[in-house]
This record gives sequence, C-alpha cells and structure tokens, in this order.
Amino acid sequence: MTEPRKPIVEMPLRVRYHECDGQGIVFNANYLAYVDMAMFEMEKALFGSHQEALARGVDIVVAESNLRYRAPCRYDDELVVAVYLNHLGTTSLVIDFEITRGGDLCTEVKTRYVFVDPKTLKKAAPPAPVREVYAALLPAQAD
Repeated sequence: MTEPRKPIVEMPLRVRYHECDGQGIVFNANYLAYVDMAMFEMEKALFGSHQEALARGVDIVVAESNLRYRAPCRYDDELVVAVYLNHLGTTSLVIDFEITRGGDLCTEVKTRYVFVDPKTLKKAAPPAPVREVYAALLPAQAD
C-alpha cells in the first residue's frame, strides 16, 4: 500500500472579501496568489527565508501553471494550501498544490518553476547543496 504523500508545508488562510468576484466566489486569479504565498512559506521552511535562498545562489521563476477547480471557495472560508514536490529536473521543478476547505479538495494547481541565477535571472542549475534539499523531498518511487 502506498503511503499518502506528506506536504512540505501547509499554509492556512482565510478568504478576504475583496478576493471574491460578483458571484461571491474567489476570483480565479487569486488562487495563483495563494500558491505564490505558499511557495514563500516553503522557502522559509527549507532555507529560513527567501533572502537566504537567494544568498545560496538560487531563485525560481514560474514557467507555467495549471489549475483545476473542484469546488468554489467563498468569503471567510478557511482554506489550507498544501505544497508537494512532484518533480525535480536539472533546471526546473514541478510543485503540486492542493487547496482544501475542511479537508475537502477545492483546487489543484500544478506549477513548473525554472531555477535562475539571482543576479542575472538566466536559467541555471541550482547549486548542489540546494538541489540536495529539494531532492530529499521527492516522493519515494515504487519498485
């Protein structure tokens, strides 16, 4: 039996009124803001802060995101954004996000990030110590 995957971080948040559209549902673009906030929480958990990650010679930029809406979120909902490492490439990584309300899945987001040099912002493989931090988070592969 496969163990359920464990999130790197789980970030709680409460939906604010201005994040909702005229239908009273969280406006679609705000889900990307939620996952962006969760990425900074992941960096904090892994490296201490975004500034510390930069000091280690690494930054990441978004290359693509895919969102799948399962259930609407509304004003004052208490949500949790869970962050999972899905894939680690040579110069990129794929992060899965699950946004839940009361344990029920509301939104799934898959985002591909590219590692860049913080000074030049050009694509670059992360330094070995940074890569090791991410590699330790990869899900175990079934034999």
